[in-house]
Amino acid sequence: MAGTQEHDINVKGRKLVEVTGVSSVESFDVHEFTLTTGAGPLQIQGANLHMKHLDLGAGVVVIEGTVDSIAYVSERNNKKRLAGRLFR
Repeated sequence: MAGTQEHDINVKGRKLVEVTGVSSVESFDVHEFTLTTGAGPLQIQGANLHMKHLDLGAGVVVIEGTVDSIAYVSERNNKKRLAGRLFR
């Protein structure tokens, strides 16, 4: 991918996720986080999720909880999901 910035995802035992190269946190609740990374929007889904550490200056987000899935989503799908949440 041209123009992507480096970022890493480290998962420890499905209980802790550290993501680097994060430019913003688009949305979050106890079931889902949506982050903007150098490789595109990233969704982390699970249960009892909470942000343990946030440093956007360094591009680091640490999330604790039970992680069920981690997936890159298209920009289009990300915008549709955010709009759907606003009008629930």
